[in-house]
Amino acid sequence: MVDKIKILVAAHKAAPMPEMRNIYLPVQVGATLSEKKIDNFTPDDTGKNISVKNPYFNELTALYWARYNLNSDVIGLVHYRRFFSFNKKKNLDTILTESQIHQLLTKADVIVPKKRRYWIESSQSHYRHAHHGKSLDVLREVIATRQPAYLEIYDQNMARTWAHMFNMFIMKRAEYDAYIDWLFDILFAVEKQLQNEVEHWDIYEKRVYGFLSERLLDVWLEKNHVKYTEVPIVFMENQHWVRKGTKFLARKIGFGRV
Repeated sequence: MVDKIKILVAAHKAAPMPEMRNIYLPVQVGATLSEKKIDNFTPDDTGKNISVKNPYFNELTALYWARYNLNSDVIGLVHYRRFFSFNKKKNLDTILTESQIHQLLTKADVIVPKKRRYWIESSQSHYRHAHHGKSLDVLREVIATRQPAYLEIYDQNMARTWAHMFNMFIMKRAEYDAYIDWLFDILFAVEKQLQNEVEHWDIYEKRVYGFLSERLLDVWLEKNHVKYTEVPIVFMENQHWVRKGTKFLARKIGFGRV
């Protein structure tokens, strides 16, 4: 039976947090770059860390910090705006509980969000319409050279019209350590090739390694035959669907990234 669970709640600013502090750990990402530490949040700049890389790696700095600084049997990541929940209410009192996590992990080693479906485009075309395609090209090259056993499954995943997104998951420790080690081996290699070019991108696009990692979780799960179970996500803030729809159409008619 799982003894200790820690679900990182990644945030770059003060925000409402779950009261279930025995399992939910608010983490201030990019803390080393902030002028002020957030009260009652754990900064991601202690011990072995990459907090300074937060503008490029986004919530991944919390995952890296936890790999080397948390002693827990289960580790997960959610966002201050997105949580796992079987309840559609925008209420922190109804998010995934410790007992629910225990129950889910008796059936699988990993908890992931419900699939995000693109319907009319592949994961690859969706990325290229929304981000710089050069980063995807470099990612594939790195996988081909550093992790060639994963290349076929990577290509298959990029051709699909769905993915488990947001870098959100809950994993048993053995799987967590293995996944994080594999993930950062790839991302750091991509970073070496892109770092000069990325400096000229806008603030949003500089978060490139966080965007790329969203395309890698399914690759690792499938290649290693890791059994997972899906849980819905509740978004705690109101979403601007008109704005999202406008951006989507702009990308589709050629005004997205290349």
